[in-house]
Amino acid sequence: MSTSALVSASRFYQRWLAADPSRQTKIDALAQLSLASLNFADVLASEQGELPLARGMRRLRNLVLATLIRRDLEGKADLDEVVTTMTRLADFVIQTHLADLDAAMRLAHGVPIGADSGVEQQLMVLSMGKGGGGELNVSSDIDLIFVYPEDGETAAGPGQRQLSNHEYFVRLGKQLIAAIAEITEDGFTFRVDMALRPNGASGPLAASLGMVENYLIVQGREWERYAWVKARAVTGRAEDIAALDAIVRPFCFRRYLDFGVIDAIRSMHAQIRAEVARQERLHPERSHNVKLGRGGIREIEFLAQVFQLIRGGRDPQLRGRSTRGTLLLLPEKGLLGADVVARLMDAYTFLRNLEHRLQYIDDAQTHTLPPKDEDRLAVAHMMGLPDVATLLADMDAHRQYVAEQFDAIFADKSGGGGDEVDPATSNECADPDNREAIEARFASLGYEDPAAAAQRLIATWQAPKLASLPDASRQRLVALVNAALPQIARAAERNSAGTKLGTLGRLLDFLEAISRRSSYLSLLTEYPHTLERVITMMHASGWAAKFLTQHPILLDELLDDRILSAVFDPAAAAAELERQLATAPDDTERQLDILREVHHAQLFHLLAQDLAGSLTVEKLADHLSALADVIVAAVIKAAWQTVAKRHVEVPKFAVIAYGKLGGKELGYVSDLDVIFLFDDEDQDAPGLYAKLAQRFITWMTSHTSAGILFDIDIALRPDGASGMLVSSVGSFEKYQHTSAWLWEHQALTRARFCAGDAAIGQRFEQIRCQVLRKERPDAAALKQEVLAMRQKMRDARPNRSELFDLKQDEGGMIDIEFIVQYLVLQHASRYPELTGNIGNIALLHLAGKLGLVNAELAAAVADAYRDMRKWQHQLRLQGLEQARLEPAKVAALAAKVKQLWQTIFEGE
Repeated sequence: MSTSALVSASRFYQRWLAADPSRQTKIDALAQLSLASLNFADVLASEQGELPLARGMRRLRNLVLATLIRRDLEGKADLDEVVTTMTRLADFVIQTHLADLDAAMRLAHGVPIGADSGVEQQLMVLSMGKGGGGELNVSSDIDLIFVYPEDGETAAGPGQRQLSNHEYFVRLGKQLIAAIAEITEDGFTFRVDMALRPNGASGPLAASLGMVENYLIVQGREWERYAWVKARAVTGRAEDIAALDAIVRPFCFRRYLDFGVIDAIRSMHAQIRAEVARQERLHPERSHNVKLGRGGIREIEFLAQVFQLIRGGRDPQLRGRSTRGTLLLLPEKGLLGADVVARLMDAYTFLRNLEHRLQYIDDAQTHTLPPKDEDRLAVAHMMGLPDVATLLADMDAHRQYVAEQFDAIFADKSGGGGDEVDPATSNECADPDNREAIEARFASLGYEDPAAAAQRLIATWQAPKLASLPDASRQRLVALVNAALPQIARAAERNSAGTKLGTLGRLLDFLEAISRRSSYLSLLTEYPHTLERVITMMHASGWAAKFLTQHPILLDELLDDRILSAVFDPAAAAAELERQLATAPDDTERQLDILREVHHAQLFHLLAQDLAGSLTVEKLADHLSALADVIVAAVIKAAWQTVAKRHVEVPKFAVIAYGKLGGKELGYVSDLDVIFLFDDEDQDAPGLYAKLAQRFITWMTSHTSAGILFDIDIALRPDGASGMLVSSVGSFEKYQHTSAWLWEHQALTRARFCAGDAAIGQRFEQIRCQVLRKERPDAAALKQEVLAMRQKMRDARPNRSELFDLKQDEGGMIDIEFIVQYLVLQHASRYPELTGNIGNIALLHLAGKLGLVNAELAAAVADAYRDMRKWQHQLRLQGLEQARLEPAKVAALAAKVKQLWQTIFEGE
């Protein structure tokens, strides 16, 4: 079909053109331009002439709509141009009419003044719905809300009638609606819907900021959160708009992840679908509702907005108003696959284009296929399709895919984690007085001690915290426990590391801890695979269970299937952390929480991969150390911004890591052994950098609602506890060469620049190498000092148990570390490569290669160190504070270590 024939299918277009054929010239001219950037004021001036503004505006609207129809059907305008043009036109209409009407009101009544501020008041017109999201239909209502800053009165002069601010803005609002929506000889500009205002049709037409705040706090409902996400101020002063945003933001976006919104949207959607079904029964000719029907536009909008409402409180990037913009963010956030989003975008584009073509026919606000066959065929042709059958087939294919994705998220999963549970058994197991039935359930699932398992579950049901739970939360909890019991049994079959009873106890402790947080219960209910992942982790590790119980916000991380495969990227982690911190530049409390949330999330990813067997102990330690470096760097930068009299924008300050962080052998709960260096000649530098160091420690160690980052140990600084908190590079160098104890030089063997000023880091490394490569001609004295320090450590931490302490006992890990440190100090003057911070295992192999010790024995001790680290790690994962084993299990490893120790320290 020709383009002219397609355009002629729009009866609106034909009627409007027939009324004045000269309009064809105007359309021809505008049709050559992208209307998304059209200067409406210029076109309005041409259309209005000497006519009243309202008539000129209607003529502008009709010309723009006719031109859009032409450009769209000619293939010159895409969906973005159409919706952007209509949104910009609506904004222009509101702003232009309001300015005109407000000027007249002020002439009659004076300027409205705030009673408290004494400041001139301006009306904020909020565009809601698709207008707020910048995606307005060609024949859509505009959903508006009128808000003014504060109550007061107009400053009426002679001949003016004073009004309260409320009355002033109500009158102004009524006039604005009439100017835009009244049907005249030129039609209307936009239909106006005010139903979304506080209290709907029964509420005042205009509300003060105080009224809005009180309403949202006291009466705001879940569906209104969905609506207010789209709220966009078209008029008003910037400071008033910011004040409104501060009110609306916490109403829409919860501080914590809010998975309860899934059920709320599910209920709202069910009501919409019921109404659509009712209308289709009453009016069968109005079938195929592309907006509200199954798999329609509204379901795509819900799919986008559910992620906003769940996560927008923590991620400002998800607070956008555009459905398309939000969808495109979801793959980047790991919330939906790129292929899924691509198909949803295709469906959205198809359905929105179809919606516009339905409205092009008669400029009617319709979302259903027309009843007449010839109109349906015209719509098919406008969609570039040969016939109605193809149109229906394409539409059904898109809607089917949308419906499948919608169901994947919103289908009711309250039955639990996928296991069929007999309702009668479920109820019995929730009754603490029915011990026999509970025991029988555990016995049927193969629990090793059904009576003990039953007693543990009964204790949970009788816990005071659960007694006062709302019914909905208790039912969710019952469903989750019943779904979990067989999953625990399966986890024990897959992994013999733990017991069913132990895992049950860990899970019940966790569920009791989160029982009052309905959003967490909702998450586990809505995403059953998350419960399975929780159980798998808790069965594998008591420490993981404790960590998740302390930080249940990390449940969200288990939703992402990439958690087991994503490789830790320090640069990407640093960039994401910087982005999040930038969202709270003047909020120290929030920045502290962001640091902890990001650190815990990254640590949790590594923990999941660790428990899945994807990481060696060495690789895990590398990643944990790199993550700590990222956190340290971010804290230096953020804490420096809180130092009031800082004299430079970037501090000439560095954190030097010792111990496990220095050797890149960090564990999940390791302290950070650090010192602070600066290199700045400014007279105030020592005091400023001391303040920075103090704040660094505070930021790291403070307990907030999000937990703690790291404990900090600064005992290795020059002169220890009696020394300065920060040292200049020069004084540090002098101290190391003239005053440091030998054990401080031992510590230098696994020290490195961690974060801060890179130049200071380079200078530190030069000093470290100089110190370690010093000639130490008296080998006997060196040995004596090393042995004395080792004995001092043994005396401080005696092992009075019959188990072998992997770290402290003779032949253990500290002995290996002392061997390496001695070899470095004794031989680095001849073999400078020994000063490389390459780890104990690599240094042992290097010492063997250089002939400093027997190469075969050195390799055996290196293997022993690796095995002991594995044992230590596994024991820590089970929640044990001390890494101790039956001596027989480690006897062969310890013997090799003792042999090397004797060769070095007792062989001469």
